[in-house]
Amino acid sequence: MSVTIKSAREIELMRAAGKILAKVHQELGHEIKPGMSTWDIDHLGEEMIRDYGCVPNFLHYQGYPASVCVSVNDEVVHGIPNKKHIIQEGDIVSLDMGLIYKGYHSDAARTHGVGEVSKEAAALMERTRQSFFEGIRFAKEGKHLYDISAAIGDYAESFGYGVVYDLVGHGIGTHLHEEPEIPNFRQRRRGIRLKSGMTLAIEPMINAGTPDVVWMDDEWTVVTADGSLSAHYENTVLITDGEPKILTLTEEEKECSSQL
Repeated sequence: MSVTIKSAREIELMRAAGKILAKVHQELGHEIKPGMSTWDIDHLGEEMIRDYGCVPNFLHYQGYPASVCVSVNDEVVHGIPNKKHIIQEGDIVSLDMGLIYKGYHSDAARTHGVGEVSKEAAALMERTRQSFFEGIRFAKEGKHLYDISAAIGDYAESFGYGVVYDLVGHGIGTHLHEEPEIPNFRQRRRGIRLKSGMTLAIEPMINAGTPDVVWMDDEWTVVTADGSLSAHYENTVLITDGEPKILTLTEEEKECSSQL
């Protein structure tokens, strides 16, 4: 397994890519409201990315037809935006997107509640987010990759949730997907030892019910096998010789996470 170690210059470019993506996520998240189509969300997201002078890295990636993966309720990931798919009060909407800045990628996902959501949905979104932070306690030089995986999975499963096995996080840099793959559940081994300069896209995908998922006929949209709700939370993370640096955290989230 070859995991790239970023130079100081590369890290600065990835910081910039992450900062811009965080701004787009924050701005786009505020725009979601009942009556919008998932196509509207994608169109607006692409405009924002390009307005910052960047390129949406999901668009046409392996044939994906949009800039933002918009996944609603039981859709886990890779929901294809559609003018006929209208957002309703009480929905939960996952936005997964990334961009390229001067040749370097960033990648992040957030799940938003639309208006007033159920207690079940609110708890799932918060616990999915927290599972990420449980994981990155171990995202430090000298720790092992699968220590992150175990912490994410153990936390989510403690609530009876299903942690998706069929989809994982990944390394990131000059390519959207680089080594290593990062599962969100406990492994038999501890995995590679983490080194300063590694950049990882860590992304818990947590279902309220079964961990099992199904690919729809469009060959992109992944849904929960039992129709239960699913949430997604992802950030691009830099490994350092101290605490990990989250490159895609919004200003609002930094305030909430200042204790970390």
